[in-house]
Amino acid sequence: MARASSYPGAACSTRRRSIITDATSQPTTLQAATAVARLHLTTSVEPNVLEMARAAALLAVKQASSLLPQLQPIATSHTEIRFTLEGEDLLLEVEVRAVTATGLGTHALAAAAVAAVCVYDLVSPQRDGPVVIERIELAPAAARLRAVVENGTAVVIVLSDSVAAGTKPDTAGKSIVARLEAAGFATLGYEVLSDDSAEMAGRVQHWMAQKPDVIMTVGGTGLGSRDHTVEAIRPLLTTEVPGVMEAARAYGQARTPYAMLSRGIAGVAGNSVVVTMPGSRRGAEETFDAIIVGLIHLIDVARVTRAHDGGYE
Repeated sequence: MARASSYPGAACSTRRRSIITDATSQPTTLQAATAVARLHLTTSVEPNVLEMARAAALLAVKQASSLLPQLQPIATSHTEIRFTLEGEDLLLEVEVRAVTATGLGTHALAAAAVAAVCVYDLVSPQRDGPVVIERIELAPAAARLRAVVENGTAVVIVLSDSVAAGTKPDTAGKSIVARLEAAGFATLGYEVLSDDSAEMAGRVQHWMAQKPDVIMTVGGTGLGSRDHTVEAIRPLLTTEVPGVMEAARAYGQARTPYAMLSRGIAGVAGNSVVVTMPGSRRGAEETFDAIIVGLIHLIDVARVTRAHDGGYE
């Protein structure tokens, strides 16, 4: 008969799951992190000790995910280790960069910690006084790109014959409303229309007069005989911004081979940014995830350049 373990956590260990952060929905961007370790020394350090510490840090960046089970393995594109002597203190900095979907702070911290322990291990037997690792911390990070808008307003228009007829529920449009609200937008309007292009253009123009920050249409960007969203919206754009949907298609193509078939467009129309999203829930969500950071910046640009009632002071 198996003997029960006396370890306090053993009884519930089978009910726990080890979860690696799911970064599937995050677009890949250039990430950077710098970790700093400070060691107090009593005398100088030989150059070969620092080179050993440098090698240890490089290995630690590569192997951090092998030691920390929840950490994503990262293909780093740049790692730099710097040493600075400040009196009796050694300042050790590890900077890591990579184009990835997850942050690099833990990788940098692991490398700085291993490098500091390497110095401790090599120097302590040779010194009368102790080597003290005083602290290891992340350096202040540069401001991250915003994924939340300030005082944003949005309109969502779902374009689907079947949803408008009540034979199919709307999941894509409601999901986009939820994502917009999570990103700080207040929903000024939510409508479901058929795929009739004339009605579609008329309702978009109606909402343009209300000057929301963004108007998102959902549906009608494919190759079907009733998919007219692109043809209805393009004449309304004062400035088309092709890169928005190029980014969305590239993001989607890495997740499904059909993203390239979307004909969606985006641009500025009057005082609003207009984006045409796919009609499937997954396609709409992936498009939103791909463009939200750039979209918020585009909205900021549109706010600066839009005509103000009464002119500028």
